[in-house]
Amino acid sequence: MESAKLTLDPAFEVGPVERRLFGSFVEHMGRCVYTGVFEPGHETADGDGLRRDVIELAREMGVTAVRYPGGNFVSNYEWEDGVGPAPERPTRLDLAWRQIETNAFGLGEFMTWLGEVGAEPVMAVNLGTRGVREARDLLEYANYPGGTRWSDLRIKHGVREPYGIKVWCLGNEMDGPWQIGGKTAVEYGRLAFETAKAMRRVDPSIELVACGSSNMRMPTFGSWEATVLEHCYDQVDYISAHAYYDAVAGDRASYLASAVEMEQHIQGVIATADHVGAKLGSRKRLKISFDEWNVWSQSLFGGEDSLDWAHAPRIIEEEYDVAGAAVVGSLLITLLNHADRVGIACQAQLANVIAPIRTEPGGPAWRQTIFHPFALTAANARGRVLRVQATAPAMPTERYGEVPVLAAAATLDEGELSVFAVNRGGTPLPVAIDLRGLPRRSGISHVTVAGDDPAARNTERDPRRVEPRAVQGATIDGDRLNVVLPPISFNVVKAS
Repeated sequence: MESAKLTLDPAFEVGPVERRLFGSFVEHMGRCVYTGVFEPGHETADGDGLRRDVIELAREMGVTAVRYPGGNFVSNYEWEDGVGPAPERPTRLDLAWRQIETNAFGLGEFMTWLGEVGAEPVMAVNLGTRGVREARDLLEYANYPGGTRWSDLRIKHGVREPYGIKVWCLGNEMDGPWQIGGKTAVEYGRLAFETAKAMRRVDPSIELVACGSSNMRMPTFGSWEATVLEHCYDQVDYISAHAYYDAVAGDRASYLASAVEMEQHIQGVIATADHVGAKLGSRKRLKISFDEWNVWSQSLFGGEDSLDWAHAPRIIEEEYDVAGAAVVGSLLITLLNHADRVGIACQAQLANVIAPIRTEPGGPAWRQTIFHPFALTAANARGRVLRVQATAPAMPTERYGEVPVLAAAATLDEGELSVFAVNRGGTPLPVAIDLRGLPRRSGISHVTVAGDDPAARNTERDPRRVEPRAVQGATIDGDRLNVVLPPISFNVVKAS
């Protein structure tokens, strides 16, 4: 049986664990909002129409930040439609997802829901069909104390204290031909600069995210980031990255190795941003906001034009299996291993639409398989991320060539070590973890998300088929911790 080795040393670290890495995403798309997080009349709904069962699952999941209201939706959205008395709000056509938007759920409802979850907002502004003035007005409504047109309107709407929203995304995927009001890199770079300048004059304390390329397969990837940042580098704090990883039929090995592509993506964006910073002579070091990421069988989606007009339709309600959980775990590991440069990450989306949480209208909510690696990582990744030196056997993949069968990250928090590991292979993998430089350990635990069948899923009828389970057999031999990782699995090994 082939084996692997991890070497850890507390003297070598990546950086602190950024809590915003455990973000999620709520977009007005499909049933994410309506019958997802918001369903007046549901047996668990509170007085604001918020589903308490979903709130409890979001808390359990450990969500720390939530991006809103889109996504593609934001590029045709008028934020004023979603504030004030709900009966007075207009019904609109959402051009992004061909949906009939009632605006029954808007900024106030989102902020109330977010307070119940215990997370912070990552707010996106419309730079597709709107621009500088509307972004400035929304910021004034949300963050200014009072005595002005928009802040007084917020107070009139029953919210006396400012929301104090810190993170703002300057549009969404503006290079995408699918985006309403898309832009060239020069057009968007100039607009992002002017919008950022105006918003900072309203509230200098905010953090701003410029749109990177929609994905690394775009023909302009790299050149888009370079051109945009040449215009707005010193006005923003982050450049965004978006990626979805497809379980293409007949190529499970490449799917399980998706984190290789995320690694390349992060390195490419960092290299481009640092090049622009050097070219401009700036002392600022931008971070990445990886504010859309997940596993999604995107090749099976017929596109926006295939959709019929409807309110809260069932679209892209993917059911995830054990293999998907392993991939999500490896993506979280990659984000942790770049905690020095990735400051925000949002898994898209939270409920129903390619989501870790599924619901039925008037019915239950349950955890998909991909819920578990997220919850385990959010709960156990604390303190500092250590650099991991890994030696592991390789496996062949069609898309990426030879790829290590093991993906791993480690964190250290006040003496407690947490190792996050994915076995991409189809056989058990013994792993020896060298704990040199760390105090001698006595307490060990090993939790895995795995299954006898890598295609096993959680469903409404069988919502607990795949759950984390404790694994026995881990041992300590001097400075070495020995564990065996089940086939196609996500694992958390703790030593204290």
